[in-house]
Amino acid sequence: MKILVGLKRVVDYTVRVQVKPDGSGVAIDGVKMSINPFDEIALEEALRLREAGKATEVIVVSIGQQSSMQQIDTGLAMGANRGILVKTEKPIQALTAARVFAKLVEKEQPGLVILGKQAIDDDASQTGQMLAALLDLPQATFASKVEVDGQVARVTREVDAGLETIEVDLPAVITTDLRLNTPRFIKLPDIMKAKSKPRETLELASLGVEAGDHLSVTHYAPPPKRQKGVMVKDVPELVAALKAKGLL
Repeated sequence: MKILVGLKRVVDYTVRVQVKPDGSGVAIDGVKMSINPFDEIALEEALRLREAGKATEVIVVSIGQQSSMQQIDTGLAMGANRGILVKTEKPIQALTAARVFAKLVEKEQPGLVILGKQAIDDDASQTGQMLAALLDLPQATFASKVEVDGQVARVTREVDAGLETIEVDLPAVITTDLRLNTPRFIKLPDIMKAKSKPRETLELASLGVEAGDHLSVTHYAPPPKRQKGVMVKDVPELVAALKAKGLL
């Protein structure tokens, strides 16, 4: 069984994001870029399933500019078998990404597609669900535990009432939550081995997908600065201050 995993290139989660002075976007020049943390968890889960004998091949996919090959290289160093870069210079929104993955699923015929539940740059949390809808596949989102038994995947999800366990027939789409696992540390020998692993570059147009996004971002703005706190002596003074601000 093949497992297809998506890796999105995002600003590293440790970096303090800065908005460009003209409000046209986020400043990324000279900024550390990494694999979206949820996608890294998705890859780790795919590798564990392969190591448990549930899969034979893990394929990592990234959509974006040539620079996204860096994230594919990282995925190969983690242990993926091969990588595919779908190259485009345009920003990609969730529906277009889902259409790209749909074409790759038709081409590769994986038994499982594992994606991060969301990307930390747009927090859309839509690609996995849209992909399942496009291909009419079962889906199990926000997974905190995954077990594969033959042609069935048993997935535990965290919901408002506690834990929910569902079973889906394979092939299926799974999206991962933070509590699913802890991604492995990449060692130098793994980086060296990754250099000989196969990589493929496809142009977005060659898949018959257009980057015809329906949403456009008109302006970016940083969140307002936090106001200085006010010290109060006792509860009555706190209540009075809240009433003065119209909060009570």
